[in-house]
Amino acid sequence: MSRSKIALGIEFGSTRIKSVLIDMNHKVLASGSYTWENELTDNLWTYKLEDAVKGLQASYADLNSDYEKNFGEPLTEIDSIGISGMMHGYIALDKDNNQLFPFLTWRNTNTGKAADELSELLDFNMPMRWSVSHLYEQILENAAHVSQISHLFTLAGYIHYLLTGKKVVGIDEASGMFPFDCESMSYDKERVEKFDTLIAGKGYSWKLLDILPQPVAAGCDAGTLTEEGAKLIDPSGKLKAGCIMAPPEGDAATGMVCTNAVEPGTANLSAGTSTFLMLVLNKNLSKVYREIDIVNTPGGKPVAMIHLGNGASEIDAWVNMFHEMSVRAGQPIEIGKIYETVFSAALEGKADADNIIVYNYLAGEAVMDCPEGRPLMVRKPESKLTLPNFMRSNIYGVFAAIASKNKIFDEEGVERKSLTGHGGLFKTTNASQKFLSAALNVPVTVNINAGEGGPYGMAVLAAYQINKDNGESIDDYLKNKVFSQVDSTTVMAGPEDVEGYAKYLEAYESALKLEKESAACLK
Repeated sequence: MSRSKIALGIEFGSTRIKSVLIDMNHKVLASGSYTWENELTDNLWTYKLEDAVKGLQASYADLNSDYEKNFGEPLTEIDSIGISGMMHGYIALDKDNNQLFPFLTWRNTNTGKAADELSELLDFNMPMRWSVSHLYEQILENAAHVSQISHLFTLAGYIHYLLTGKKVVGIDEASGMFPFDCESMSYDKERVEKFDTLIAGKGYSWKLLDILPQPVAAGCDAGTLTEEGAKLIDPSGKLKAGCIMAPPEGDAATGMVCTNAVEPGTANLSAGTSTFLMLVLNKNLSKVYREIDIVNTPGGKPVAMIHLGNGASEIDAWVNMFHEMSVRAGQPIEIGKIYETVFSAALEGKADADNIIVYNYLAGEAVMDCPEGRPLMVRKPESKLTLPNFMRSNIYGVFAAIASKNKIFDEEGVERKSLTGHGGLFKTTNASQKFLSAALNVPVTVNINAGEGGPYGMAVLAAYQINKDNGESIDDYLKNKVFSQVDSTTVMAGPEDVEGYAKYLEAYESALKLEKESAACLK
C-alpha cells in the first residue's frame, strides 16, 4: 500500500512559530509550536535570525513528537513544505549571505519620511512597514551597509532561501515588498524605474530588481528542499531532502487561504498580535488612500488591506493579570478558563460598553495617525466599570480602527459578499465574532479551523502545490477541495449591538486626541 501524501506549513508569527501537517483531504495530522518574542533594540523592533532557525527546529521537533504519538513512527518524508511569516520587514544580506543589519519587523514606525516620499513619487500608498520603505529609510540615513546589499528578504523569503537556495517569494509576499503589477505578475516596472532613478548617483552597484526576490504564483515552481535545508529543519537527519517547496508567503496570504477569501468580494479579518482586514477587490479604488494598502492574493488578484499594528495583546495582558491575582489568592485559575470567563462576560456588557473606551495601542497606529503607542482606558464618571463592560470595550477596541477606516469601502461602493474571522481572538466563545459583526454591520463567519489560522493556510498552499488538477486555480482548489464541507458558523449582530457599536466608535474617534496627547505626556 502506497504512503499517503502529506503537506507541511510552518508560519513564523509574532509570538509563535507554528507547524501544521495535513493530508490531501486537508485534515490536520499533527502540529507543533515554539514561542518567541520580538526585542526592542536601539528603539527598533527586531528578532535574532538565529532564534528564527532555533524556533524552526523546535517547532518541527514538537510537530514530529505529536506525529509520532499519533501514528507510532517518526516523520521522515514530507511531500510538500511551505514557509510563511510576518509580512514586510527588512533582512539585508551581502553576496556571501552575511546579515548586514538587524532584522527590521513590520512593527517599526521609524520609516515615516521614507514612506511619505515614496508614496508621493510612486503615486501609491507605501506603508511604513513595507520592505522598500525600510530600504529607502536606510538610504536616507546614509547607512553604510546599503552599498553591500545583494539580497533583500522578508522573514518567510529568508527561511525559504536557507532551505532551497532559491531567491523567490509568493505573490502576496512580493506585493508587500514593492508595488505589484497583476498583468505582468511581477513588480510594477514603471515604479521600479522611478525608484532606480531616485537613488541613481548614490554609488550603489545594484538596482532594485537585482536585490528583490522573484515573485512566484501559488502552484508554480519555487524549488525543492536541499540536503542542507532538511538538516536545518531536522538536525537529527531523519527528514529526507527533495520534497517540493511552495512559494513562501506572508501571513496575509495564509489568512486569505485559510478563510477561502481569494475571490472578488470576499474578505477576512485576522486578529492576533496585529489586526488586519483583507478585501479582494471587484474594482480599483478611485484614488490612493494612505490608510489602505493594495496587495494581492497568492493567485494575483488585487486586495485592499487595512493593517493595524495592534491587536489582542492588551487583552492577553489583562488575562495574565487576572491569572496572577488568582495565584496570589491561593486559588489559581487555568489561563484558558480565564479567557472563557472574560469573553463570556463581555457578551453581557452594555451594547455601547457603557462609554468605556479602550485604546490597545502598544505600538504606534499609523492608520489613526498615532506614531507612538500608549495603551489607554478612558470612561465617564457614571460609566459602570464592570467586568462585562470592561471586557466588551477591550474586544470592541481591537476592531475600532478597522471599523473607522472601513467607511472608505462603503463610500467607494466596493462589493463585499462575505467576511470570515480567524486567528486566536476567535477561538473563545462567539463574542469576537458577534462584536466584529456589530462593528462592520455584516454577517461574520468563523470556520472550525479558525484557531489554526496561518500555518494551516500555508499547509493548504503546500498541498495545492502537489494536489491540484491540471490548470486548476487556487480559487477553484479552495472552493472545490478544501471548503466544500468545512464546518462553520455565521453570526449577524442584532440592531441593538450594531447601534451600540456605532456609539462606541463615535466616542472612540472623538477621544482619539487623548491617545495622541498621552504619548507626549508619558515619555
